[in-house]
Amino acid sequence: MDISGKTAIVTGSAVGVGRAVALDLAKRGANVVVNYSRSEAEARQTLAEVEALGAKALLARADVSQDDQVRDMVNETLGRFGAVDILVNNAGITYFVNFDDLEGLTEEIWDRIYAVNVKGLFFCSRAVIPPMKRQGEGCIVNISSVSGVRAVGSSIAYCASKAAVINMTVSFARTFAPEVRVNCVAPGFVDTRWHQARRDAAEYEAFKAAVGRMTPLGRISTPEDVSRVVLDFIEAEQVTGQTLLVDGGIALGR
Repeated sequence: MDISGKTAIVTGSAVGVGRAVALDLAKRGANVVVNYSRSEAEARQTLAEVEALGAKALLARADVSQDDQVRDMVNETLGRFGAVDILVNNAGITYFVNFDDLEGLTEEIWDRIYAVNVKGLFFCSRAVIPPMKRQGEGCIVNISSVSGVRAVGSSIAYCASKAAVINMTVSFARTFAPEVRVNCVAPGFVDTRWHQARRDAAEYEAFKAAVGRMTPLGRISTPEDVSRVVLDFIEAEQVTGQTLLVDGGIALGR
């Protein structure tokens, strides 16, 4: 797919991986819809950076767990750009609950994680399929996690939700073909504010270094590392239904 002139919605693109994807798409000449639900200041900064790269952009506030807000975002995108060619389902949420703390993993936590990570991904994908089918092509890239493969991470509920993303990727790839390709990227530990917020600066740097030493390629991933693979999937016209880990090889074990 030639990205120049195409229109991409990147959910959760105010910060982190979503921001990196938005900027990489802009560098390739795509129109970019910067989506956020709470981080308005960061989203506006991402929007400004996208526009500074010469790309056309739209700021869209929408909680992906709310189907009506998702449909409004897609309709606004169609009204502004006339098409939706690319969807990157990046928006996600987690809660840090130890695996053995079964009582701490409340029904409310389960519901919120699944509402955003699973239902939200479904709502966004469902909303873009009609225009993609009408125009005869489209591409969806879902962001899962190594947690969905190895069941390690912030909580059992988070791991289960990311496994669901991988499974839905295959279902979507079968269902939406031949017009729409659907693939999945599963990052490992990524240097983002999710992890930074849980530790002071010195502790976080020590933690990063420790994880890096455990990783065969010697360092943790950056948002830009993940974004490069997302863009590869967008451009790979004969690939669908695949999940690729971006984790420096840590899932291989030692």
